[in-house]
Amino acid sequence: MNMECTKSDWKLFRELIPEWQEAYMERLNKEYIRLLSSEKDASEKFWALEKRIRQDKRKPGVQIELQKQEVVYDLVALIQEKVIGYEDLDGFSEGLKEAVKFLLERRR
Repeated sequence: MNMECTKSDWKLFRELIPEWQEAYMERLNKEYIRLLSSEKDASEKFWALEKRIRQDKRKPGVQIELQKQEVVYDLVALIQEKVIGYEDLDGFSEGLKEAVKFLLERRR
């Protein structure tokens, strides 16, 4: 299985990743607002939020190192973390989509 990413796939990935991350962080912000709006004690909410942010900031939907040779694996991680869905791969080459699908099926 070829895990290489084409020049056009790389270009499309670089164009889409900021949009995907922005949408994901918007979802996270709404989750944080719900957490902070709960009836729990202020200290409990504070520490729960701190823990969530510490965990979330490591996820590919928040920060990702852009490397062409990692695109297939990055897309798999983005799908697994529910940053994007498989349907968001429209526009990418069939080879790349097949590689992502193959890896997703192996990781189940």
